[in-house]
Amino acid sequence: MARTDPDSTTAIAVRSGGQVRPPRPRRAGYGLVTPGILFLLVFFVVPVFTLLATSLYVKPPGADIGQFAPALEFGNYAIVLGDYWPELIRSFGFALIATVLCLVIGYPMAYLIAVRLRGHGLLQGILLVLLIAPFFTSFVLRTQAWRQVLADEGFVVQTLKVLHLMPQEATLTATSFAVVAGLTYNFLPFMVLPIFANLQALDGRLLEAGRDLYANGSTVFRTVTFPLSVPGVLAGTLLTFIPAAGDYVSAAILGNNRNTTMIGQVIESRFMRVLDYPGAAALSFILMLSILLLVTLYVRRFGTRDLV
Repeated sequence: MARTDPDSTTAIAVRSGGQVRPPRPRRAGYGLVTPGILFLLVFFVVPVFTLLATSLYVKPPGADIGQFAPALEFGNYAIVLGDYWPELIRSFGFALIATVLCLVIGYPMAYLIAVRLRGHGLLQGILLVLLIAPFFTSFVLRTQAWRQVLADEGFVVQTLKVLHLMPQEATLTATSFAVVAGLTYNFLPFMVLPIFANLQALDGRLLEAGRDLYANGSTVFRTVTFPLSVPGVLAGTLLTFIPAAGDYVSAAILGNNRNTTMIGQVIESRFMRVLDYPGAAALSFILMLSILLLVTLYVRRFGTRDLV
């Protein structure tokens, strides 16, 4: 009689005609995944390959602005990388700072809602609604509101100057501080919600067991709560860092100068204004590959097997 491994995740083999054969996969499974595969193929795979092909185009001699011919000009990557590497590094720097700030601000919020207010459904719901409420307004309008908050005549700047915490001639708009503040505010819910979902599923008996073993609150948090919430932290940091690195709205509205330009602004300008399609496509591909590399290294270093 054939022996099967009870721990194996493969299908149980069946014995027929003296041979052990796995069961045939059900066609219904393929039917369920086909729409998703087609969607990804049409709206992700094809555009990515189109972007790659466009990044290799060249401008023929005597061609008008915006006219390019198919080619294999890999030198486009070296040109744009040599011209715009400061903006690329700055984008990753701003995104990293904003991600760290979102984690520092967002984790206590998620912990309060999911753990400390467990059993208070109404209060939990109110706080979650307040957290998600900004999504009901435009991303551009929220960023424009931050420009008004940080304006020279605004309450924040005037208060800092009255308290002599800020020089009279200083300003907050069109600075790196304003851009990072906008990124942090706009992407904070992307950090809080995954951590909240992870902490919400935390078994409260584990916390009680830690306290029963005479551990204080900080020890229970350090040895039980935070380790179990690492998947949520990992998901939140990825959901925050990836869109923040490619953002250009915050930099365009709150910065809009040479010292705050992010790579998203450069790509938008090359595509829509300069009509340098190969250069813009090359920058987009470089940004995508850079984020993919950084995310892979981050997940393999700090992640869990479920997210690798």
